[in-house]
Amino acid sequence: MLAGFIADALAAEGHVAVVRHDGIEGGQTARADDVALVILDLTLPGRDGLAVLRDLRLHRPGLPVIVLTARDDVADRVHGLDLGADDYIGKPFSLEELLARVRVQLRGVAQPRAAGLAVGQLTVDLRTRRVVHAGQEIGLTPREYALLVHLMRYPDYVLSRPQLLQAVWGLDFDPGTKIVDVYVGYLRRKLRVGDVPAPIETVRHVGYRLRAPHEHRA
Repeated sequence: MLAGFIADALAAEGHVAVVRHDGIEGGQTARADDVALVILDLTLPGRDGLAVLRDLRLHRPGLPVIVLTARDDVADRVHGLDLGADDYIGKPFSLEELLARVRVQLRGVAQPRAAGLAVGQLTVDLRTRRVVHAGQEIGLTPREYALLVHLMRYPDYVLSRPQLLQAVWGLDFDPGTKIVDVYVGYLRRKLRVGDVPAPIETVRHVGYRLRAPHEHRA
């Protein structure tokens, strides 16, 4: 019933939605070249959703995948993002928010998706998790890596603290928390290579953005 409800909502926005009720058939369907995005549950008969996600990242590394699941604790969210999910939404969820997140993934604001991301002198290999900035390999913790990848998917776009907190930590925004600011600070220190600063810019009272090369200032 829930899958049909979501499919109807997507159809109302002009999408062609195909519903598959098990991981085996769903994984096969998702490999098709005409599939533009996957909304993936994790608790599936036949084949677990995480196995489907691993397979998609191997065979279609650029396909946007939104995980929609009742497995909603922080460890599950981090694991899903580390395996390559582009977004992770816990149940219960807002249909309006899901549709908005679908629009974000499909509007093409991110660079063409592939096995890696590159913004200026900063590159990430999504398969090996290797991060290189200005020719130097950078070691990151899993949470720092997830934050960096999320920023890199939307170069030049300002991402608010609530958006980053939800996407990377799976938490609702608490105006008293500084965790996003703390981890951005960690990233900036690690990504600074000699005289080359980290390309993360603070947008006052809003959030952060990863600057593309044309945004660099003297």
